[in-house]
Amino acid sequence: MKNISIIIIGTVISFQTIAQTNNQPAKNLSLKEAIEFALANNSSIKNAELDIDASRYKKKEITGMGLPQISSSFDVKDYEKLPTQLLPGEFFGAPPGTYIPVQFGVKYNATGSIQFSQIVFNSDYIVALQSSKSFLELSEKNYQRSQIETKATITKAYYTALVSKERLKLLQANVDRLKKLVEDSKSLNANGFVEKIDVTRVTVAYNNLLSEKEKIERLVGLTESVLKFQMGMEIKSQINLTDSLHLDNIPVFDISSSSELNYKNRIEYSLLESQQRLNELDVKRGKLRYLPSIFLYGNYSAQAQRNEFDFFDTNKKWYPIGIIGGTINLPLFDGFQNHNRLQQSKINLLKTINTMNNLRNAIDLEIETSKSSLLNALSTLNIQKTNIELANEVYDVAKKKYEQGSGSSIEVMNAETALKEAQTNYYNGLYEYFTAKVDYEKATGVIK
Repeated sequence: MKNISIIIIGTVISFQTIAQTNNQPAKNLSLKEAIEFALANNSSIKNAELDIDASRYKKKEITGMGLPQISSSFDVKDYEKLPTQLLPGEFFGAPPGTYIPVQFGVKYNATGSIQFSQIVFNSDYIVALQSSKSFLELSEKNYQRSQIETKATITKAYYTALVSKERLKLLQANVDRLKKLVEDSKSLNANGFVEKIDVTRVTVAYNNLLSEKEKIERLVGLTESVLKFQMGMEIKSQINLTDSLHLDNIPVFDISSSSELNYKNRIEYSLLESQQRLNELDVKRGKLRYLPSIFLYGNYSAQAQRNEFDFFDTNKKWYPIGIIGGTINLPLFDGFQNHNRLQQSKINLLKTINTMNNLRNAIDLEIETSKSSLLNALSTLNIQKTNIELANEVYDVAKKKYEQGSGSSIEVMNAETALKEAQTNYYNGLYEYFTAKVDYEKATGVIK
């Protein structure tokens, strides 16, 4: 009974949770708000922010290598068997060539010490410190790239969902129009103006349109789910897209007003510039390795030897040892290892320069391609908009002729099919326009 009660309680809680989710008001989202939400919640952007934090700590870690390094230690030894030394036997009157084993020392030994070291000059440290700044800059640019990619993705997803919703609205208008035509056809048939087959044709078209409407409704839900996923929002959340697309007021991107491209506006090119600086620092590191490295160090320790474990007895003496020194390491010959590493660094630098040159050409091609796609999309959109107007006129004329008995249902259905095709082509063109617009803005570095 106890288990059954738990199951019932759990089921009730689950239904309450679902009900609460369904009862939550839909969140109104403009495109700007959707982008802002994504910039705060998208996982890739969050990870890019964490990479910046990690780079900052890495920079501090490398900086800390140049500060004095201080450590301490305390060592205790318990000699269960004292070390044995062999002394020449003649020291003690034994025959020459013989040895007498002798044990020296006491049972307990303890040593406490403090060590410090300080880099005075080390080429690897100097270059690593400079590289850490470039790595931080690289992380910040990667974060910016994640933002740009997210903005472009969210914009496309938002307009995809918006176009689907507008298409559904227009499809609903078609359904309403055909529904009225079905009713009118039945009335005309009852009065003997049209045949039964005409009513059947109109009814079949109406049923097909209802089926298509259901598909579009599911598509709208799917496109909104994709948008929520890319925003980093829970899929179960309810949203309401507040921006709208007016058929007579589609925003147009003026290509002629776009300024001349600066390659540095493209984050990909800026990232390669940072990579180039890192390669140059790597070459610098290889050259500086031929210079000496200088270190200072010091050690202060105290040692005690006891036959009893009484190291903390303040009345017994500890014997101090203090050392201060310095080391200069001067490379003389390493089998040409550093020379070969230096040549590899120079090759990597040349490869990065070649990649940057190729990227400039790729950006030019991308701009031309996206510009062409945008112009084609604009042209197609205007043509399809005109086609919708013409198809509407044809449908109205065919419908009037049918109602007056001078036309046929086939003529009406053909006009309706042409109208639906024109509407479908228009919304496909609308989607292609917004996609091409985002691609062009991204190619020219407008999206930041």
